[in-house]
Amino acid sequence: MPLEIHDPPAETAEQVRRVVADALPGAEVGVTGANGHFEIRVVAEVFAGKNRLARQRLVYRAIASLMQGDAAPVHAVDRLDTLTPDEL
Repeated sequence: MPLEIHDPPAETAEQVRRVVADALPGAEVGVTGANGHFEIRVVAEVFAGKNRLARQRLVYRAIASLMQGDAAPVHAVDRLDTLTPDEL
């Protein structure tokens, strides 16, 4: 089996944060985790009027490219919080 080299956890977490922030302009995005497992918290106005599943789909759509393939840097999202600013 070939040796797989992954980005350091901080770099991958920052990459996740960037792609979500780019997909959801104006969002506050926090990402923690390591070893392919991450927790993501997103606060965005775009979630207003959307149910939980619709909110989560927006985030998963943003990170889909980071979850594809055998050597994907993101294997799982262990926790995903999606809030509007009013829900804080």
